[in-house]
Amino acid sequence: MTSNSPSVASPLDLIQPDMQQVDRVINERLTSEVPLVKEVAQYIISAGGKRLRPALLLLAAGALGCTHPHRHTLAAVVEFIHTSTLLHDDVVDESSMRRGRPTANQTFGNAASVLVGDFLYSRSFQMMVDVDDMRVMQVLANATNVIAEGEVLQLMNMHDASLDEAAYLRVIRSKTAKLFEASARLAAILQRTDEATETACATYGQALGTAFQIIDDALDYDGEAAELGKNLGDDLREGKITLPLILAMQRGDTNERQLIRDAIEQGGNTERLPDILAIIRRTGALGAAREAAAAEAQRAIEAARQLPDNEYRSGLLQLAAALQERRS
Repeated sequence: MTSNSPSVASPLDLIQPDMQQVDRVINERLTSEVPLVKEVAQYIISAGGKRLRPALLLLAAGALGCTHPHRHTLAAVVEFIHTSTLLHDDVVDESSMRRGRPTANQTFGNAASVLVGDFLYSRSFQMMVDVDDMRVMQVLANATNVIAEGEVLQLMNMHDASLDEAAYLRVIRSKTAKLFEASARLAAILQRTDEATETACATYGQALGTAFQIIDDALDYDGEAAELGKNLGDDLREGKITLPLILAMQRGDTNERQLIRDAIEQGGNTERLPDILAIIRRTGALGAAREAAAAEAQRAIEAARQLPDNEYRSGLLQLAAALQERRS
């Protein structure tokens, strides 16, 4: 099934007016009588980022012909939920750099980051109540719970060199892809579509989110820190096993497997990072990881093709295709 709709220069151009409205909602709902709350929240939200989750909700809404006024509120909600997880993640991971500048915990301290993350979570639920739709509440409450489980699962897997691809995918589909899935599903819920259309939206979101995280993990071993906005090898430093390492251990010789295993189990010490990077490249692990991401992107494309044929659907198709070329 092919689309007759023309491609657009950028999928995000289609929703620019909507994104401006989402920004207004975000700024309005960041209000607090506690100055530090707004300062920390504004610090991380204004840091940039791709805003993929609200963009996904708005593109899906456009594809379905949904003009419900609550779409802007819910797009802000998913951005708040995502931002709160970043604040908590950076504390757990002891990260010092995100999006090319010091993390909030590095700037304001761990306590402020955790507590403002809690504020954003609770504010997002206040906004869900304003929407007054039990199905919306159900989807977002379930998503936040699954994300939390994914975070704990990842914590349990730290320094575990025996982790396989299936266990890795379980983590990222909970930790990252679940909010992508919920974002796309919400558009279908607002439009009151049939079950098949809602499922197509959810499948698109889950597959896109999975591809996004696989690429993100590959870039940790394939790029410049200045381009990535984070330190190269951060995942290894934290003892976090991702797909490039799993594939490199599968394809490497005994000594190479042992070197990677030791680095994962010990964490913190990245003196052997250049050697590990060489193993990852020699074994073709990065290419294989990108192939896995491409398969997920294709799954997203197939799901999007089940939606009405219009420029917003073309935007969703382009978004999935462009993800395969992501280098930063």
